Amino acid sequence: MRPLRVAYVLTQDSGGPVDVTVRLARALLDSGEAEVRVFGPVPRRGAEVLNGHHQPVEVAAKGDLRAGRRARAAVAAWRPDVVHAQDRRAGLVGAGLRLSHRVVQTYHGVPDDVGEEWFRGVPGAVAPSAYTRTVLAADALVARAVHRTVVPAPAMGRFLSSRLRVPGARLAHIDNCVEPAHVHPPAGPVRRLVFVGLLVERKGLTTLLDALALPGVMPADATLTVVGDGPQRALAERSARALGDRVRFLGFRPDVPELLRHHDALVLPSTMEQQPLVVAEAMAAGKPVVATDTGGVADMLGGAGHLAVPGDVADLAARLRAVFADRDPARTGRLLAERAGERFTPHACARRHLDLYRSLTGRPAT
Repeated sequence: MRPLRVAYVLTQDSGGPVDVTVRLARALLDSGEAEVRVFGPVPRRGAEVLNGHHQPVEVAAKGDLRAGRRARAAVAAWRPDVVHAQDRRAGLVGAGLRLSHRVVQTYHGVPDDVGEEWFRGVPGAVAPSAYTRTVLAADALVARAVHRTVVPAPAMGRFLSSRLRVPGARLAHIDNCVEPAHVHPPAGPVRRLVFVGLLVERKGLTTLLDALALPGVMPADATLTVVGDGPQRALAERSARALGDRVRFLGFRPDVPELLRHHDALVLPSTMEQQPLVVAEAMAAGKPVVATDTGGVADMLGGAGHLAVPGDVADLAARLRAVFADRDPARTGRLLAERAGERFTPHACARRHLDLYRSLTGRPAT
């Protein structure tokens, strides 16, 4: 019996869905249990590992029906057993193949203006814009059309089931994957914090800067490195002036795992996340994590992190004081590294995806 043939569809060249797809594709190829081809733009990071397993396809806009038809024709011509769409636009492409192929999509996250309280169904929570609600309605239609929707965080599965009315039988929880890292827990007290993410409002960088500026929070020898860029950079740089030269902005960097290795702890004060890859990367490197209790972050950390209420400056400040005061942060780092090794490796991710693909196609394990 020939190996399972899996087509991954992307419409982006960078970002979390692209990184996950590249790692998953490589792990499946290494397993020898699947043939893989990635259809989409050339990934900005990791394209070399797809050598011979990538076919350029461009779908620049959701409304470009002609490009969508070309993409579907290219995928169908390869005759895959499973088509797996890995971003929102790719989901629209994949849904058009549902009558002739087994189609899976991964739902990586909700639009930016979905708040945590509305996401969790808190009564009276502020609803997102009418445009976002239209996008979510389209997401629900796609999730009902494809054979399975993979959710990296159980919280997203609950949202799709309860808020978007997607049948639970059509959902599957599979963690994201990150590259295994050298475990390098802090050698002493946490003093070098790092933030990694787009500099947009929902990532909460200004909340972090306000918390660090409160009296008694940031030790005199502590620093914060900000990795990333975006529309809020100028505002964040102004907010950082209160902390003097203890904050530095690096902009976008492709070497995040290496930067994590040279810092003591990650801080991610977002108001909305699903299963952020940078948290898994920090865990794999043995770094303590200060984050907000949003999406699937608490599930990732399993009680070994420092969790704050999203958007609450005082609560975030209290968590930061705790991590700075921890006399043995290496213990937390080692616990998180062990947890990451069990859940977030490409091998574990590939195994769970293979199980899903086989269940959909009726193929036995080889």
